[in-house]
Amino acid sequence: MDATSYLAQSAFPTIWLLAAATGALIRTRHSPSRRATLETWQRWWAIGALGCGSLWMTISFTTAPDMMATAIGFTRTPFEFEIAFANLGLAVMGFRAASPSASPRERITIGLGAGMFLWGAVIGHVYQWFAHDDHAPGNTGGES
Repeated sequence: MDATSYLAQSAFPTIWLLAAATGALIRTRHSPSRRATLETWQRWWAIGALGCGSLWMTISFTTAPDMMATAIGFTRTPFEFEIAFANLGLAVMGFRAASPSASPRERITIGLGAGMFLWGAVIGHVYQWFAHDDHAPGNTGGES
């Protein structure tokens, strides 16, 4: 795999984090209060990182499961389909959390639920890194 392809596969997901952070920074430049700033950051994070990022993963796992399995360092299994729909659930929750009618309590609950799934994924990826030396671009990146 060439360096450009490897970098694109391992770094692309950060685009959703950067989009959310950039949007929130721009939007909160003249925020009237800390509370308004926090709410804006929550909404941008919900739309960009959770909503769009998870929707991207849904599309990727349903349209290119072989490529996604290879990127993570596994062979293809039916598990990719399950991950696609878990990410679809996260995307729906992210877009709901960004809705003007979503209460702060609802946004926190959505964030906690999404966090449990995503931290579990982090632990799984790090385990694969150390236990099986999996440095595939979609797992931990690192060595090519």
